[in-house]
Formats: sequence, structure tokens, C-alpha cells
Amino acid sequence: MFWTFRKCYYRINQKVLKLALCFMNWKEPTLLEGEGAVLKLPAFIKTKGINKVLVVTDKGLMNLHILDPLFKELTKEEMEYVVFDEVQPNPTIGNIEACKDAYINNKCQGIIAFGGGSPMDCAKAAGARVVQPKKSVRQMRGYLKVHKKLPPFFAVPTTAGTGSETTLAAVVSDPSTHEKNAIADIVLRPKYAVLDPSLTVGLPPHITSTTGMDALTHAVEAYIGKSNVKSTIRYSEEAVKLIHTNLEKAYNNGKDIEARSNMLKASYLAGCAFTRAFVGYVHAIAHNLGGLYGVPHGLANAVILPYVLEWYGKSIYKPLSRLADLINLTDKELSEEEKAKAYIEEIRNMNKRMNIPTKFDCIKEEDVMTIVRRALKEGNPGYPVPKIMNEQECEKVVRELMK
Repeated sequence: MFWTFRKCYYRINQKVLKLALCFMNWKEPTLLEGEGAVLKLPAFIKTKGINKVLVVTDKGLMNLHILDPLFKELTKEEMEYVVFDEVQPNPTIGNIEACKDAYINNKCQGIIAFGGGSPMDCAKAAGARVVQPKKSVRQMRGYLKVHKKLPPFFAVPTTAGTGSETTLAAVVSDPSTHEKNAIADIVLRPKYAVLDPSLTVGLPPHITSTTGMDALTHAVEAYIGKSNVKSTIRYSEEAVKLIHTNLEKAYNNGKDIEARSNMLKASYLAGCAFTRAFVGYVHAIAHNLGGLYGVPHGLANAVILPYVLEWYGKSIYKPLSRLADLINLTDKELSEEEKAKAYIEEIRNMNKRMNIPTKFDCIKEEDVMTIVRRALKEGNPGYPVPKIMNEQECEKVVRELMK
């Protein structure tokens, strides 16, 4: 009886949040798109009256000299820039504070976040600290706790997966507890983004595959959830079609610029979908594997996705059958259940074809219940999942993921 009341509370909470979201500004970022688009960014920034920017990135990208053409154009436009390249794979609170200090101490007027999800998250959270100097990162975790508009923010993704260039969330790692928590507020959504496929051409195959499956997870979790609206349904469907058509092309031939471009667009659309319709238990579990063991987020999502979809069972047969039809996976005459199960099997096959493992060898027995409790704390009541999971059910899924 208690569990029934709790589930009712979760659903009421989700419906109230969905209604509240209708009154928010969901204007999408202004996009610069196409091969070489990043070179147009400095002149575009100049039109905003900005003369000094903080470029937030990581040492890996700096060592590859991927930012050199951008720096050259910034200099050409006589725009000052300061580089913060200390971003860690899972940005910590200390990492974010250092980034915030770099912005303030150098009297910057805007932020360019250049890289994958980690530079984006670090830059967003640092921007939040700039405008909310009296609120700690921990105090801003959760929903709608930033309130103030960020400094001018320009997002330049170098992977096709996170969709961070259009989302309202920043994921932060807390080294004291090994937890990953999200700061989520509409003000964190970038106003400007660059989708330049040339920046993704050099991605190794395993990064291409896992970030691409990350985008698919965003699209699917948003699509099967209970907070969809017409626009998020459309975004998810477009993203799913693009991913199934282009991900393995990009994986097998990294220089296929058309496939790279389509994957960037898919990642962006999936980001548009889940930033309003939310994700689900795949992400809740994945965040904890990242926090405890440093498992890359895209890899975690790719492995976990089919297991959670199977657990949802008949509650998602209808939407998954639509996705199966969308990519012409099965005979149209099959039942919804048959189509849905075929779609889940196709996800497993995609993972297999791209050499993504089926399980994790890092999960420790003594951590299982910690993962379960933290995942459910994140997922309930906030995520409008198709079926609500309790501790015993979550534990079963986590154990299925263990080698």
C-alpha cells in the first residue's frame, strides 16, 4: 500500500513539473552549421559587443591542436581570449571553481565551451557560479536553483553524443562522495552553438560509437517517457532515424563528413528532446557508474540501455514498435511486442558491431546497493519514466550488468 501511494506521489510530481515547463522559454540556440562553421564564430561573437572570452576545453584537445584555427580567427578579429584547459573527464566541484576564478580574474565577457560533455558541463556550472557567487555548486544541484542568466555562452561540441550544446543541465562530480549530480535550470541552455562536422573527423572509433549511443539513449529515453510534447516526439524520431542511418557509417569511416554532420545534428536533436522530456533509469544508473568507477558516460549508457528497456517490458512496446517501423526494422504486420523486442535486439547488435561490451567488470559487490539507492534517488520522482522502479527491481538490473 505504501509503495502505491509513493508511486502516486511520483506521478503527481512529474505532472506538475511537466505543466510548469509549459511556461518556460524553450527557444533553441542560434546555430552556426556546416564544415568550417567554427571559423565564423569569432566574427559572430564580435557582433555581440564581446571583446574578451574564456575558452573552456581540455588538455587532450589542446595537445591535438584542434583549437588552433579558432585561436587564429580570434586573433584576426582582435579579440582577447584566455584558455582554461584543466577540465577533467568528470568535472569536479574544485574543477568548476577554478574555471569560475579564471573567468572572473581575467575579466572575461563571455564563454566558449569547446569539447565534449565535460568541458560543456564545467563551463555551464562555472558560469552559474559567476552569476551566483553566494551559492555553492552543491546548493545549485537539482532543478531551477540558478535563476540568473549566464554570461554569453557559445557551445562548440567536438563529439556527437552529449547534446550539451542545447541542454539545460550540467553534470557535476562530488569527489567527497563519488556522486554525480546534475544542475538543471533553463538558464543553463546555451544561446549559441556551432555544429561543425570537421571537428569530429578525428574522433577514434570507440569514442564515435559510445558518444553516438549516448545520443540514441537520449532520444529513446525522452521518447518513451511521460513528459513528451509534440516537439520532443518529433526531435526524438528525427534523431533516431539519423543515428540508425549514420552512426555505423561514421564508426567505420571517420572521414565520412556527411555521416559526421548527420550525427552532430542527431545529437543536437536528441538534446532538444531530453532537455524538456527528460531521461530515465539508464542515465540514473550510468551516472553512478561514472561517479564510482569513472566509466565514460556514453559507454555506460550504451551498455545499460537494452537492459533497462527489457525491464520496462510491455509499458514501452507501443513507442518502441513505432521506432522499429521508423527505421524499417521489421515486417509491419508484426505485433507491437515483436517489433519492440526486435528494436531492443537491434540496439544489442549495434553495440556488438561496434565492439561495445555487454557487461561491466568494474561493479563491486559491496557497491551494488549504493548504486541502487543513488540511482533511485536521482530517478524518483524527477524522471517521468514509463514504469517506476523499486529497490529490488533496480538491484536485479544492476546485477544483470555485472560480469
